[in-house]
This record gives sequence, C-alpha cells and structure tokens, in this order.
Amino acid sequence: MRKYFLLIIAFVVFSCDKKSKVEKAVEEIPVEMKVVRFEQAFFESKPEDLATVKAEYPEFFPEGTPDEVWLEKLQHPQWRELYAEVERKYKNFSGKQTEIEELFKHIKYYFPTIKEPKIYTVIGEMDYNSKVIYANDKLLIALELYLGGKHKFYSDFPEYISQNFEERQMLPDVVTSFANGVVPAPLVNDKTLLAQMIYYGKELYLKDILLSEDYTDAEKIGYTPQQITWSKENEYFIWMNFIENQYLFNTSPKLLSQFINLAPFSKFYLEIDNESPGRIGQWIGWQIVRSYMENNPKTTVQQLLKMDAKVIFEASKYKPSKNE
Repeated sequence: MRKYFLLIIAFVVFSCDKKSKVEKAVEEIPVEMKVVRFEQAFFESKPEDLATVKAEYPEFFPEGTPDEVWLEKLQHPQWRELYAEVERKYKNFSGKQTEIEELFKHIKYYFPTIKEPKIYTVIGEMDYNSKVIYANDKLLIALELYLGGKHKFYSDFPEYISQNFEERQMLPDVVTSFANGVVPAPLVNDKTLLAQMIYYGKELYLKDILLSEDYTDAEKIGYTPQQITWSKENEYFIWMNFIENQYLFNTSPKLLSQFINLAPFSKFYLEIDNESPGRIGQWIGWQIVRSYMENNPKTTVQQLLKMDAKVIFEASKYKPSKNE
C-alpha cells in the first residue's frame, strides 16, 4: 500500500514538474499586442468627422454603403445607449489585453509560426455566431456580446445562447476562432457523427492546453456548472445510447441537430431531453480526445489535430464508467 502511495506521489510530482516546464517556457515567449478601440473612435466622433474616421478605418466601412447609414448609427439613441453600456464595462481594456497576450504566449508555444494579431474592439450587430473573429493579423472582438448574460439588451435571446454573453467567455471564444484555422475539417468523405464529435473534441482540447488553469470545463464549452454536472453524471448513459443506436458511424445529417449543433438541449427523444445540455456530442468528443492524449502522451498537438477521427477513437480506450 505504501509503495502504491509513493507511486501516486511520484506521478503527481512528475506531472506538476512537466506542467511547470511548459509554463516556464511560455513565460519566456515575447508577446506584445496592440489594441485598436474602433468603437470608441467611431462613437466619440462628430458627424463632421465621419470622413476622417472612414479614412483611418476603411476596413469597417464597406464600399457602396451611403454615409447616411453611418450618421444614423452614430446618432441613434439605442446605439448610443449600447455604446454607453460597453464603455461602462470596457472603457479600460488593459486587463483583457493582458489576458489575451498571455493566451497568445501559449498559442505561440504550441504553434511557433503564428504571429500575434492586432486586437480590434468593435460594437457589431449582436451576431452571436461572430463574437470573435481571428484572421491572421487581426483579432476582432464584438464587445456588445460580453455585457453579462442577464443584461437587458439580451432579453430577446433564448437563455441557452445568452448564458454565454459573459466576460469570461471572451478568451474561450478567441480559442474557438483560432481553432477554426488550425483544426482540419472532417474529410469530405467522412460525414459520420464520430468525425464531428472528434473535430469539436480537438477544439475543446485546445482550450485545455491554451487557457489558464482557472478556466472551468463549463466555461470552455459554454455550459452552466449544472450542465457539466449533468453531463458527467450521465456520461455512461449517453455513451451507451450512442453505441446501442449505432450513431458513431452513422452519416445522417439529423444527428448533427440532435447532438452537435447549438441547441437548448440534446435530442435523445427520451424523458431526459429537457434536462440535457445541447451539443452533448461535442462534450463526448472532448472526453474521447482527452482519453486519447492521456493514453498516448507522446503524441504532439500538431499530430493530434491531423489525426483521423477513427484512429483517435480506437486508440483512446475511452470507456466511461457506470455510476452506481
């Protein structure tokens, strides 16, 4: 028993030492990012300054849009109110800038050729599918979607969407947008549910290694703590349901709406549906990828991202335990 205990201690110490070596290397990576506050430049300007603002930020003014549209937006009471709310929360962005720079230190550790982008803060059209856009040299962040899930401006959004309009979701959203450029899409000829599960599992695994340790699993995937608890408590049942219904290698598009796409709940077509969080297939895919990396520690992140979904699944030894 004592020998077993010592082995556990040795493993923990080794794991912590390995982690600390990564963090020490990350600390040495120089990252300095410039922040451009476009929403301040626009909403703090006067109507007669519009031409100057357009000349300075041409990428934010599509050709063919008449100036009347921008002047209306600049002076409209609701837009002014939204800007005031954003300013109240994010007038000083230096804290978030530091967090994003720390994130990109981790990104550059695993992806050395990546160059840190310039950060652009904006106020957009409340498009929750484009909260953050990473495009090589630019990182656009729509601040109107990080005011807090219960904010009055979000009253028309269903709760399963507005629950992720929190400040803490900003960095996980940055990783999601970054992942879109480094996680290869499933092969054209692989339309299985498993391929989609592993694709999102890879994205979520990137959050494990890129985000700081104080981010919870709930924040990484955009669940509530209660939804994470439900997922863990029902992991065996979910997995058995997938296996018994032969879902993994099924190519029906219907399965995406049931288990992958953004939704208020997952669709097993059973009594538990309303208790379940949406996108449960993504969560299971995450557990498979985690299991693979635990059982194959010599696999690099780059190797993992390029690996076929079926190969990952078969080598993952993923087998959730039944809760007693």
